[in-house]
Amino acid sequence: MSVNKKLQQILLQRKENNSLRSLSFTRHLIDFSSNDYLSFARDEDHKHKIIQRFSQQQFHIGSTGSRLISGNSEFAEELEQKIARFHKAEAALIFNSGYDANVGFFSCVPKKGDTVIYDELIHASIRDGIRLGLAKSFSFKHNDVEDLKKKITKAEGDIFVVVEAVYSMDGDQSPVQEICNLNVNVVVDEAHSAGIFGEKGEGVVCALSLESKVFARIITYGKSFGSHGAAIIGSSVLRDYLVNFARSFVYTTYGSDFNLVAIDEVYQNLEHSSERIVRANELKEYFLERVRKLELSPHFMPSQSLIHCFLVKGNSACKNLEKTFRNKGISVKAILSPTIPEGLERLRISLHCHNSKSQLDELLDILSKSVVLID
Repeated sequence: MSVNKKLQQILLQRKENNSLRSLSFTRHLIDFSSNDYLSFARDEDHKHKIIQRFSQQQFHIGSTGSRLISGNSEFAEELEQKIARFHKAEAALIFNSGYDANVGFFSCVPKKGDTVIYDELIHASIRDGIRLGLAKSFSFKHNDVEDLKKKITKAEGDIFVVVEAVYSMDGDQSPVQEICNLNVNVVVDEAHSAGIFGEKGEGVVCALSLESKVFARIITYGKSFGSHGAAIIGSSVLRDYLVNFARSFVYTTYGSDFNLVAIDEVYQNLEHSSERIVRANELKEYFLERVRKLELSPHFMPSQSLIHCFLVKGNSACKNLEKTFRNKGISVKAILSPTIPEGLERLRISLHCHNSKSQLDELLDILSKSVVLID
């Protein structure tokens, strides 16, 4: 049997399980599915500022190489210093994506003889990075500090505990404060919390004043920042080490100056205004109040973030409800098994600054009517 036929068989199995992934277009729909929480990605004024600044200064379209060859710039290093100050850290290093940052960190920082303990719902990029490394690793039950303590007793060497500040598929938060009291090296992925939590959007770690107790943080720029890329923030020693040993940093052409300008513009905005953060949180409170009034709370997973998950058991039922929304001009995302455990399939609903209360009302009205059919 040819390789293509084998691949086709695997795809057919997915299709039979109603779990086959495919690409689609959503930009013409009312957005309740993207990670553009603060609406920077679609803001025309913000876009014009970036374009104007990029065209007026001597930036390159491409970086021309790895930062260790020709891709480095004074602007990149100045931006990293700004990032470190904003998030109250000693140093920062920008990667091309959150995936690159996590793979780079976990494949080289924990060593042979060390242990990485990760929340069972941790992102795939972190799992991939751990697999590429030489450290021993195992998971602990989601957000269960008591189970984590038991796992720590089985660990050896330097112990790294990795969590997400806000979990992307559930919307709940990690008990970071408790974990920071366990005398381990805590690593926090702030992909879905940076820009939202904290007075200026510094993230959960800063909001809880835990900067000195966390070994490293991963900040990503494809969500609240409306751009692309990521930064690992921590000590200056960590930054120097990653420059030397993180293969996803060393062996790749660096991102464009245009993207760096876009990231910098968001930091400037957050430094001077919390308007978007306030707006997003006001919409979240309105959403939660409407959910309570409509008696929909039992169907939602608990969340105080901008990610809310409506449980719909079974891939078929979940995909059908997603299709119902799409037919009404609304984009929500069905999260299916095996991405999440069978029986916990859900519609993932993301809230953003650009959503209106009337759009939220329409969304919840459809959900209210669907509950009768689901039950």
